[in-house]
Amino acid sequence: MRSSLLSACGALFLSAGALATDATWTNYTYKTGPWQPPQLVVNKTGAYDPSLIFIPVRNSNTAGTAVTIYGNDGKLVYQGPEEITMDFKMQQLFGKNVITFWSGTPQIAGGYGYGKVHILDDTYKEIYTITLDEGFLTADGDAYDSYIDVHEHIITPRNTIIVSAINVTQHDLSSAGGPTDGWMTVSQFYEIDIPTNKVVYKWDALEHQEAIPLSSSKYSPPSGNSRKTPWDCYHMNSVETTNDGFLVSLRFFWSAYYLNQDGTVRWQFSGADDEGDFFGEDNRFSWQHHARIYNETDESLVLSLFNNANGQQESQSVTTGMSWDVDLAFMTSTMLHNLTDPNDPIKTQTQGSVQFLGAAAPTSNMFMGYGSVPMVKEYDGAGNVVFTGQFAPLGKGESYRAFKFPWTATPMWSPVAVAETSDSSTTVYMSWNGATEYDNWAIYSVPSANSNATTLLTTVERDGFETHVTLQSLSATYLKVAARKGSKTMRFSDTISV
Repeated sequence: MRSSLLSACGALFLSAGALATDATWTNYTYKTGPWQPPQLVVNKTGAYDPSLIFIPVRNSNTAGTAVTIYGNDGKLVYQGPEEITMDFKMQQLFGKNVITFWSGTPQIAGGYGYGKVHILDDTYKEIYTITLDEGFLTADGDAYDSYIDVHEHIITPRNTIIVSAINVTQHDLSSAGGPTDGWMTVSQFYEIDIPTNKVVYKWDALEHQEAIPLSSSKYSPPSGNSRKTPWDCYHMNSVETTNDGFLVSLRFFWSAYYLNQDGTVRWQFSGADDEGDFFGEDNRFSWQHHARIYNETDESLVLSLFNNANGQQESQSVTTGMSWDVDLAFMTSTMLHNLTDPNDPIKTQTQGSVQFLGAAAPTSNMFMGYGSVPMVKEYDGAGNVVFTGQFAPLGKGESYRAFKFPWTATPMWSPVAVAETSDSSTTVYMSWNGATEYDNWAIYSVPSANSNATTLLTTVERDGFETHVTLQSLSATYLKVAARKGSKTMRFSDTISV
């Protein structure tokens, strides 16, 4: 892990925190295409992981609302189509790296949504589109093409995918102080066979009231409610497979639950006083997101989560990234991490993620996406901030989760070239959206629009997302460019006229 980290050499970028309250923000624009991602302003203060940064940007400028990959220099690597997306990440499917994300309609019934999951290969070709339609009742009464919720989709080691969902139902809420004829959202997850899109497993929180009673929710039901305003009792926001079943995070119970394969609860890891099955002096957390398990054996495991420490209407406490060494034999927990930046404490009301970079070990770097606060931070094993990035002013952008992955891709589309001529010079602009493996450009003259004959004019090193070079006294009428790795041509652009 340590050998893969980059040192923070050279001039530092402008501190992201210094721009947190700016009323406006720069959006990158390019000659070669319509992409307008928000600028990622970065500050490097230590040895950081070289992987690429995955941010599904929302509530930015319209043309900047899309799945987006940045380099550690803050420059764009890839921007997808303009759409509302969440949970953009790299996963493994059938032994190969893929990227996945949710798209659809969010902010329904208290922050949920309905949509689809897209699975793309390393050429950005969509190889599977996962949908779910199990006869759901919705709060708004509308019908949707697919009812997968925004909060989770995760590919399993058995090459299925787990997705979260909610169903609005009428239920007796008197045990939690609500009406007997109340309405609530019921957290569910489904396991789906990817090639066939068939459901192979379903879990429903309401079927497990003995272990997860409604009265334990920290989010009190209203005195009267309706189908249009159902009580968000559970707010399940993460699911993953474990050795013997599943781990689910219920935000409004301040708890992560280990489920057996049959869906029954084996144990509860709680952040509330006098709740749960584990003793630990440092396991206090609340309103959490993104619970994950690592290094699981019969005797122990590592558990991490993003501790918002604030509800949707609160911003009193500092948000942290937490992890524990969990002893399953003695049912105790010992804190490994409680990450926060003392020079830039962040209080995040909603969303968020925390990710081990490399092995889940005390010495590993960890990456945090701050959800409703448009920032990311990377911490080293000692808890020091080594990288900070901000992609919008406060209140002007957000990202449900943010990650780092060692993604490599060669797009199925060709590079793009645009030429602008002024007086005796011609400037050629070149980009290849999403390509990670080329390092230089070659510019060629072409005798005619349909000719394959080329004459090399010059080469230029890659300079971020869009590279340009100015040619003097150009006599050619047609040009094309090639993205290259060293001297090897990876792909030519179409021919352009000058």
